[in-house]
Amino acid sequence: MDIAIPVITLLLLLMLSVPVAISLALAGAVGIWLISGASTLVGILSTAPGSSLSSYELLTIPMFVLMAEFMGISGISANLFRAVAAWSGRLKGGVGISTVVTGALFGAVSGSSTAAAATLAKISIPAMLEQKYDPRTAAGIVAMAGTIAMLIPPSVALIFYGLLSETNISALLIAGIVPGALVTLVLSVTIRITVGRHKAVNEDLPSYSWAERLRSLRVAIPFIGLFGIVTGLIYSGVATPVESSAIGSMGAFLYTVFNRSITVPAFKAALVNTCTVTAMIGLIVVCAQVFGFFVTMSGVAHDLAMTVSGSDIPVWAILAGIVLLYLFLGLFLDLISILILTVPVMLPIIQQLGLDPLWFGVVVILLAEVGIVTPPVGMNVFVVSKISGIPLKDCFAGVVNPIIAVLLLIIALVAWPEITLWLPNTMH
Repeated sequence: MDIAIPVITLLLLLMLSVPVAISLALAGAVGIWLISGASTLVGILSTAPGSSLSSYELLTIPMFVLMAEFMGISGISANLFRAVAAWSGRLKGGVGISTVVTGALFGAVSGSSTAAAATLAKISIPAMLEQKYDPRTAAGIVAMAGTIAMLIPPSVALIFYGLLSETNISALLIAGIVPGALVTLVLSVTIRITVGRHKAVNEDLPSYSWAERLRSLRVAIPFIGLFGIVTGLIYSGVATPVESSAIGSMGAFLYTVFNRSITVPAFKAALVNTCTVTAMIGLIVVCAQVFGFFVTMSGVAHDLAMTVSGSDIPVWAILAGIVLLYLFLGLFLDLISILILTVPVMLPIIQQLGLDPLWFGVVVILLAEVGIVTPPVGMNVFVVSKISGIPLKDCFAGVVNPIIAVLLLIIALVAWPEITLWLPNTMH
């Protein structure tokens, strides 16, 4: 009963549409009270906020969010799209491929899937429709391209997973690079195959000389420099993620000053948005810790891990069940909710099976990429539909092929964890 009542409380609160973080905190508080009494609960509630928010690594989030805000002000996303299109536009499906590559590049300075999808919808959907792309295909490309931001550093999702799991954040950010690049490649190949079948797509695309292509690279120099500095400092061990994020946000601010895109209202809006996002994540971290105390005190995670590891079920079958669970949760919950619900329970199982938490974090984020474009809560699809005016059902129809492609990649990463782990294993 000590476990059943908190679980029932959590389900009831979720059914009443209480925010997931608050639901977890309340359910966790009920569980702690039942297990250890009111004095223990008061002690935990009085210390949890301070202890959970005192983490030095938590400073990474506001700095990276501020960097993304400044890069959004700079207007670099539209210039990046044109630069990439100059190199890939003549390919069959080149505009769609340009969208995916731009999504990966924008994700390297954004870290926000929804922001990337919104930006790409404004820029690339009109370009694809002009080239006679099927609106469903165009919407599906943009919705899926936006999800790459969840993996490419600086990924707020990976940072949050690292805070919950106490996994090395530097290694997590570097571990997201190769899978992020593979998602970009897989989606590009999918576009090349699917768009190539449609003869209606316009092949009379503008031609760019080599001089024009080389000039277009000047647009990408500030972006490449910023990404290279931030990621390079983390990879080499010269700076911590917090220090690198501070350097990145300062570099992004200086770029807006040099290209004269910064204004006083825009600067204030960037600070307000950063504070809002940081406060929201801080509340989630506190609530997640309260629920985590309950999970630890109940022993349910440890008992489940020992039961699973001691059973005769093959590891591949356990992993398949975990993948299906995350795909199911992705139909109804956002990424942050999934992480705070499942990491305290699933991580002990993964560790008991001898698997790497770094690899698990990347796989979970990839599975969340699928969830963020699947109905009924596919947030990226809703954003793309609202901005582009393409009917929601057509947008969801357009993500079917990209979802299948990403699922195949997930299977490969689950089967061969070394694909994810080799780059972080080379870090200093």
